[in-house]
Amino acid sequence: MLTTLDFVVITAYLVGVAVFGIWAGGSQQSTEDYFLGGRNLPWWAVCFSVVATETSTLTVVGVPAVAYGGSLTFLQITLGYLAGRILVGVYFLPRYYAGKLETAYAFLGNRYGNTMRGAASVTFLVTRLLADGVRLFATAIPLKVIADMAGLEMTYVHIILIIGAVTALYTLVGGIRAVVWMDVVQMGLYVGGALAAIFFLLGDVPPEWWATAVEAGKTNLLDLGFEHSLGRWFTMPYTLGTAVLAGAVFSMASHGTDQLIVQRLLACRNEGDSQKAVVGSAVVVMVQFALFLGVGLLLWAHYDGATVEALGLQRSDEVFPKYIIEGLPAGLSGLILAGIVAAAMSSLSSSLNALASSSVNDLYERISGHSMDADRGLLVSRLLTLFWGVVFIGFASLFQDSNNPVVELGLSIASFTYGGLLGAFLLGLWHEGTRQVDALAAFVVSIGAMVLIIFGVWHSPSEGWLFVLNPSDAFVQEANLRTIGWPWYTVIGTVINLAVGSLLAVRHGSVEGGKVEG
Repeated sequence: MLTTLDFVVITAYLVGVAVFGIWAGGSQQSTEDYFLGGRNLPWWAVCFSVVATETSTLTVVGVPAVAYGGSLTFLQITLGYLAGRILVGVYFLPRYYAGKLETAYAFLGNRYGNTMRGAASVTFLVTRLLADGVRLFATAIPLKVIADMAGLEMTYVHIILIIGAVTALYTLVGGIRAVVWMDVVQMGLYVGGALAAIFFLLGDVPPEWWATAVEAGKTNLLDLGFEHSLGRWFTMPYTLGTAVLAGAVFSMASHGTDQLIVQRLLACRNEGDSQKAVVGSAVVVMVQFALFLGVGLLLWAHYDGATVEALGLQRSDEVFPKYIIEGLPAGLSGLILAGIVAAAMSSLSSSLNALASSSVNDLYERISGHSMDADRGLLVSRLLTLFWGVVFIGFASLFQDSNNPVVELGLSIASFTYGGLLGAFLLGLWHEGTRQVDALAAFVVSIGAMVLIIFGVWHSPSEGWLFVLNPSDAFVQEANLRTIGWPWYTVIGTVINLAVGSLLAVRHGSVEGGKVEG
């Protein structure tokens, strides 16, 4: 059970985060300082910030759950992440730095026009609100479980308010510098917590635990999926082929077209540093995933392979919180819980700053029709950061039922739009004959198609691929239906975008490439 010392550690962390974040942010003289840190941040700090941004509380408690209930094959996806980020460094970053762009979507504005830039920016805003607003609520779920285990009466709203308010405070005042440097601290905290858990778990498990895990198939790293039919293979998200190919395309979209990540890469001192940051982040993610999978494997050995139900839990992602509360000494439990909170805050702070950045640079100045001086730009930037913070907290607080399917929708919402965004960028890079109207039409069609595919396309071993919107749970079980594996969503959306855009460009005949409309 948690002790007074644990609560002191957690409280000290929350106070320290606010103070250090404000101090690390320093003073800003312009929106470039506020959103890009004056383009003077060291690549290694940006690298760690990228990793911390894509790591949420659900990663910290969810990845150990993957190993506890399965094996280590989840690690295959990091091979695709590495390949995709190398391609981002080669194809995307040189274009961003050549134009001295402030957002990812400024490239689309230069290539096609402001309408395409605005469409991409609005899509990003909606995607982040849904994905990270709901993720903030989902973050409160394991923290609520921990609070219940500790006998602490806290609601989801209490947890959301605490995390949201502290994060919004240092993000609003310190800008991107505060976000990046706090990400570095927060990553060190949750990784240190995982290492501490491994140290104590190794002292608890029997000496033969590894041999037992090998015998049980828990240490399998590769899953080729050749024993399954081709149709079924596409429903499995972690086979080697899916992990490498689809994982690479997904990573190109998430790290090459999503302002959440691109903003950090543009804050580096030069193109070379930015490339080191994005490729280095893939290596760090490999190590981080391996670390958390190791925690899950040791938890499986610690609990003698007991089922989740036998442990008195409802979900496998409650196993690690259970051990934190019951198996670690006083003070250390509080430190690791602070690390879990840190993972949530790093994701939220990054979203707030990226949303404000896109709102100011892609939309506000163009809607208002005039540019802003430095002082007004900073004021508007901070007000928009505050606005998005309130929206996030309010949106996340709407969901009180952890079984609400909207949670799952919010966590996977990027799959609806990533293909359209990546396709728009690749269309602009590869097809000089496309115009703004082609890019817009392809963008809309690809996102609409992905909504139908994600909700309606299923695979049955007996009947093959089916299109069924909202099938009943009984029908899904009876027909043994499975959806397409999530890493393929971005691939499909990208292909649809490129195909539609290229076909539409044919009607222009011979035109001068790269002409900007409107």
